[in-house]
Amino acid sequence: MSPTDAPPVGARIRQARLARGMSLRALAREVGVSASLVSQIETGKTQPSVSTLYAITTALAISVESLFDAGESAAVSPVATPSGPEPGTAPGTALHALAAFAADPGRRIGPLVTPDEREVLELDSGVVWERLGHVPGTDVDFLQVTYRPGGASSSSGGLMRHTGTEYGCLTAGELVLTLGFEEYTLRPGDAVCFESTTPHRYRNDGDVPAVGVWFVFSDT
Repeated sequence: MSPTDAPPVGARIRQARLARGMSLRALAREVGVSASLVSQIETGKTQPSVSTLYAITTALAISVESLFDAGESAAVSPVATPSGPEPGTAPGTALHALAAFAADPGRRIGPLVTPDEREVLELDSGVVWERLGHVPGTDVDFLQVTYRPGGASSSSGGLMRHTGTEYGCLTAGELVLTLGFEEYTLRPGDAVCFESTTPHRYRNDGDVPAVGVWFVFSDT
């Protein structure tokens, strides 16, 4: 997907915010970031981290996928957007890869997906998502996730939350899960499941990659 083909993420966030009658400052307070950052995201001057993106979509009660699906609007009702070209996602960023993941939700991936056929999303925080398959009409991410040594789900160290439920099983290495006020160490064979609205963060404190298979179900 080229930058010009990528959906206007910032404009869709603004559209959803205005449709809910929420001010820019109110959204910033809900997400826990500055109003200036939200403004820069909406105008396409900067790209949010994955954790900030999840927080924004949770605050607006929309799905991440709705920001990237070219056939749907993220807002509950039509709202005018700024004139001029709509900002897209820059190539090589996490949002560009997420856009590619969600660009065609009706496309079947499988039934067999070999390792060299996987769609891969590499995050700046040292995490690699590999898409293992998709059945049209289902709202589930089927992923192999690798946390490189020192890698974490949030580069800022903050906890993230989003809609849905996730299930994971670690197959190699060790992974630390912060879930609410608790902290758990996952070892090979350990499994987790929880509502994704609970603030959480994964990190790899070891010196070998931590690898697991994750299912993330959307409730939207």
